[in-house]
Amino acid sequence: MLDRRFSIAPMMDWTDRHDRYFLRLISPHILLYTEMVTTGALIYGDSQRFLEFNPSEHPVALQLGGSDPAALALCAKMGQDKGYDEINLNVGCPSDRVKAGRFGACLMLEPSLVADCVVAMKAAVHIPVTIKCRIGIDHQDSYEQLVNFISTIHAAGCNVFIVHARKAWLNGLSPKQNREIPPLRYDVVHQIKKDFPDVSIILNGGLKTMEQIDQNLPFVDGVMIGREAYTNPYFLAEIEKKYYSTTEDVATRYAVIEQFIPYLQAQLIQNVKLSSMTRHILGLFQGQFGAKLWRRYLSENAHKSGAGIEVMQAALNYLDQEKAGLSG
Repeated sequence: MLDRRFSIAPMMDWTDRHDRYFLRLISPHILLYTEMVTTGALIYGDSQRFLEFNPSEHPVALQLGGSDPAALALCAKMGQDKGYDEINLNVGCPSDRVKAGRFGACLMLEPSLVADCVVAMKAAVHIPVTIKCRIGIDHQDSYEQLVNFISTIHAAGCNVFIVHARKAWLNGLSPKQNREIPPLRYDVVHQIKKDFPDVSIILNGGLKTMEQIDQNLPFVDGVMIGREAYTNPYFLAEIEKKYYSTTEDVATRYAVIEQFIPYLQAQLIQNVKLSSMTRHILGLFQGQFGAKLWRRYLSENAHKSGAGIEVMQAALNYLDQEKAGLSG
């Protein structure tokens, strides 16, 4: 059984394998999710590249995008064979590209099709198959419609729903606006848990503080942290300290960097650009003295040709000098 009290949201262009490895250094327990990977990318593209992850990322879930039951079943099996701990179906992304491909949030209008997808995936794998959705889309946002959606998919065998507590507008709003403009309705997600006590309901959307987590966690089975985990990743250390009993101290920011450097070195040998990895750690010192210097130095130097570990070391040195009051 996966511990779903805390998880990191699947975020396109953000939660790639480098970011997930980095976040695992801060939090040994939180459940990680990949970026959404479409069935077409896995079936017709470089599946090994899309599915690659480091064993230290466990527990880690693969999020799929698609609407064809047979294709989803095939890709779910590919994910299970690769070693993922869960397969999640995206029924919440509101972008035009996703809508055009007939997957994401628009699938909330087709609960029977989503149910067919769940049945096919569950028949193909023995690991959990879960759904990530919104509380509604466009004008199809009544509580009764959400209940019908959950009921239909639950009857197909899905027992875990990650619910973004905002509706999605498929026309007129960008994906970014869909994360900010529709109001958060935590109360709706709380009510879903009351009405489906035997289903695991995970709350997602706008959670940025421990106070928000403390207020909502008693009413659901878990919370999923999104953008805050990327812009302020050491926030996860607070969660580790408060919610997970451990005999080991949570790693300091400097210790996280020390552990990350060998990973960077190994990836550099494989011709991975330093900037494609360091872009995920710019927020590590968020709220700390010298945070702006850290971000600026890495942003200005990690992308340069031949940039290596010396860039990281120089950034740390400048940070130390700033703290010591020695920088000019």
